[in-house]
Amino acid sequence: MDAGQRSVRVLMFPWLAYGHISPFLQLARTLARRNFMFYIASSEINLASMRGKISEKESDSIKLVDLHIPASPELPSHYHTTNGLPPHLMPALKEAMDLCRPRISALLKTLMPDLVLYDFLHPSVPEEAAAHDIPAVLFLSTGAAASSYFIHHCFENHASEYPFPGVSLRESECPKSTGIKASDFDRLRECVTRSCQIVLIKSFREIEGKYLGYLSTLTGKKFVPVGTVFQYPETMKNREHDKFIEWLDEKVEEIALGLEESGANFILVLRSPERGKIQEMLPRGFAERVCERGMVVEGWAPQASILSHPSVGGFLSHCGWSSVMEAIHCSVAIIAVPMHLDQPLNARLVEELGIGEEVVRNGQGNLAVVIRKVLLETGEDSLKSKMREWSKRVREKGEEDADVVAVELVTLCERSGGMGLLPSNSVNGDGFFIYKTDRVNQTGLQGFPNQTVVK
Repeated sequence: MDAGQRSVRVLMFPWLAYGHISPFLQLARTLARRNFMFYIASSEINLASMRGKISEKESDSIKLVDLHIPASPELPSHYHTTNGLPPHLMPALKEAMDLCRPRISALLKTLMPDLVLYDFLHPSVPEEAAAHDIPAVLFLSTGAAASSYFIHHCFENHASEYPFPGVSLRESECPKSTGIKASDFDRLRECVTRSCQIVLIKSFREIEGKYLGYLSTLTGKKFVPVGTVFQYPETMKNREHDKFIEWLDEKVEEIALGLEESGANFILVLRSPERGKIQEMLPRGFAERVCERGMVVEGWAPQASILSHPSVGGFLSHCGWSSVMEAIHCSVAIIAVPMHLDQPLNARLVEELGIGEEVVRNGQGNLAVVIRKVLLETGEDSLKSKMREWSKRVREKGEEDADVVAVELVTLCERSGGMGLLPSNSVNGDGFFIYKTDRVNQTGLQGFPNQTVVK
C-alpha cells in the first residue's frame, strides 16, 4: 500500500470463541485486498492463538488489539475464551465482556475507526460506537436459515408461525436443550436493532436467498451476504489448523460403531476435556478392529485440507455453519449429526438443499446406513451429484459477494459523514470504483464493472 493511500479503518469485536473469531479474521483478509485496514479486538489468550495465523504481509493491514478483559477469582485470564471454558462460567464470561465498555470507548477514541463490525453477543459495542458518531454493523457468522429462525422468535410474537417449517427445531430441540438462553435472544435482538442500516452475514444468496429476504423484511435491515470467506487449504500449510470436529458428548460410541459397521475408510477426529482419554470413550477393541481402514485423531485436524483431498467421499459433521460451508466449497456430501445451538437447523438446510442427510439416532444402525448411502449412491439425484452442482455455483461466483460488501461498507461510511468518500464521479468510464478523500485521490476498490455504487 502506498504511503499516501487512505484506507477504510475498521475496528472488529468478535465474540470470544474461535468459531466466531475465524470468520471475522477471514473477512478482514478478504477486504484488506480492497483497501481496508482492520483492528481485531479480543482477549489476550485468543490473540495469542491468532498471532501465528497472520502473515507478515497481512500484518500491515490486520492489527490485533487487547481488550484487557478484567480478571476475577471466578474468571481468571485463561478463561477469557470459550475454548476449555467450563459451561457454568459462560454467563460470567459474557458479564466480563460487558464490563469492557470503558476499554471499548477508549479504543474508539484512540483508533478513530471509520466503521465498527461486531458480533451478536456484544450489544454494548454499537451503543459505544453511536456515542462516538461511528457507524456500527453487525456481522453474523451463522447462516441465514438458522439466523432467520432465531431472529423470528426475537422479533415476532411467539404465536406467529415461522414461514419455513422444513428448517426449524423439533419439540425435543427447544432452546434450553440446544444451549441457547433467553438472555442470548435479548442480546441478539438488541444487536440487530442497533446495527446501522445493514447486517453482514456469512451466507450465499444462491443457497439461502429466501431466508435472507425474510430477515430483511423481519428486521427492516438490509442483510448482505459475505460469501464463504473460506481459508483455502494451500494458505494453511505450516500453520496450526483452525478447525476441529467438536466434542460429540455421549454419542462417541454410537458414531464409532456406525463407522465400523459401514465398512468405510475414515478419519475420526475427537476432542476430549481430558487429554489422552479418547481411547477410554471408544468401544472396547475398536482401534484394533479398524486399524487397517481408520484413523482416530485426538484434538485437532486440518479439516479444510482433508475435505479438499480427492479421496474423501463424505463428511460426518456436527453441522457447525463453517463446516457446512467448507463442505460445500470442497464438494463433499454431508452425513449430519447435529448436537446443539444452530447445528440442527443447519442440518435441516443441508437436507433441503439435497447435499446431505441427517442421521436419525434410533440405535438401530442408522448411521451406517446413511454413510453407505452417501458414499455409494450414484446418478443425477445422488447427494454427491447435487453437492457437486452447488459447489460449482459457489466456486464460479468467487469473491463477487466480497466486492458488494466493500461497496456497502464504504457507502455506509460516506452516508454517516465520516470519510468524505464517494463523490458523484466515483465510478469512472471503465466501470471501476474510485473513492476520494479531501486529502488524497486514490484508486480504491477495483473490479466493479457495470455497477452503480452511488444512488
